[in-house]
Amino acid sequence: MNELLTSAIDTIYGAESAAQQTRYWQAIEHFRSHFGDSEQLRIIRAPGRVNLIGEHTDYNHGYVMPAALDKDVVILARPRADGIVNLHNVEASFAPIQFPVAAQVPIGLVGDWGNYVRGVVQIFSQYMQKLPPGMDLLVVSEPPYGVPRGAGLSSSTAFTVATAMTVCSLAQWTVEPEEFIRLCSDSEWYVGTRGGIMDQFASVFGELGHALFLDCRPTTAGYYRYQSLPLPREAHLLVVDSGVHHENARGEFNQRVAACRAGVGLLRNAYPTVTHLRDVQGIPWQQLEGLLPESVTVRDLQQQGIELGEIPGLDETTALRVRACCRHVWTENQRVIHAVDALESGDIVGLGHLLTAAHRSARDDYNISCPELEVLIQSAQQVEGVFGARLTGAGWGGCIIALVPPHAIATFQQTVQDSYFAK
Repeated sequence: MNELLTSAIDTIYGAESAAQQTRYWQAIEHFRSHFGDSEQLRIIRAPGRVNLIGEHTDYNHGYVMPAALDKDVVILARPRADGIVNLHNVEASFAPIQFPVAAQVPIGLVGDWGNYVRGVVQIFSQYMQKLPPGMDLLVVSEPPYGVPRGAGLSSSTAFTVATAMTVCSLAQWTVEPEEFIRLCSDSEWYVGTRGGIMDQFASVFGELGHALFLDCRPTTAGYYRYQSLPLPREAHLLVVDSGVHHENARGEFNQRVAACRAGVGLLRNAYPTVTHLRDVQGIPWQQLEGLLPESVTVRDLQQQGIELGEIPGLDETTALRVRACCRHVWTENQRVIHAVDALESGDIVGLGHLLTAAHRSARDDYNISCPELEVLIQSAQQVEGVFGARLTGAGWGGCIIALVPPHAIATFQQTVQDSYFAK
């Protein structure tokens, strides 16, 4: 196992493998201290993700381009014969949890961190129509190696995917990759999250040094079109966490979803078959813009017979910025397509310009930036050689990404740190 583990770590982590070797062997010792030695030990990992470009397009059936991170969630596991799950974490702040694999939990349950595991076990058991074995699990996602939590880098999805891979491995279940991704997405319902499939795709199919183009509109057979694209070696993709997470982000997010649905309803007057904003991507924006008001209230939409579905936090007086939000989605989809072309042709300057344009659109049209993110973006743009930078994730806090040449990394880190903490 020693040689196999060392080789795998070298392949996965590259230049960071020395520190990761120490991390993994410490985790193995931690596992042994809780559960004893075992020849049946499995080690599973799943990375977080950062979105290179394509923000707030996924739920509009648009295009996205995430990339897997070098930060991950690792699970050490072995099967048990008694149908019990023993769940431990290397971080003492997460209390040990024990439950039977047959336990049933309701969707959206607010409870302990073990619900991530309970949800996976329940969803996959229902799909396979049988229970997995019991299991001893040790979760390893501590700083600085784990996916930062609450930073918009999909720490929850990484945990869910790693858990699902572990359950399938221990149960010897084979699930087709795209079905596996759907089940992982459904599993997150048990912790109150209803997202798309982008995060799961990036965690499952992400490759070292590559981005993943993903078309979020399923085919008639329920499959998705995706493509792995090498990232340029002339630049590094750096992620900077603002450390800020605004309290009303969920309400603001829901208003953007509502604005997009309103746009679809209004566009149906001219294009009756439209179901998502993606459906008008082939129509020039100039032909669409005049069909969309700058702002419209929920009451006005209802009077026109346009229903938005169940979206928490809206009332009849809520004003939705329909034109600007739809413009962002339409232009962002175009930018993702151009980003594919830029990566395929090695046009790193063009890619940087697309990132910068994407940030302007997210800030001005979708209105999802905040003062802290703007400080980070401005300081990043001050560094000579930086190709481009933008906010990433849902917005209102979280992270920015920047495309930085190797020779400018040290200057970038110092400049951003000095500028941000000086404010």
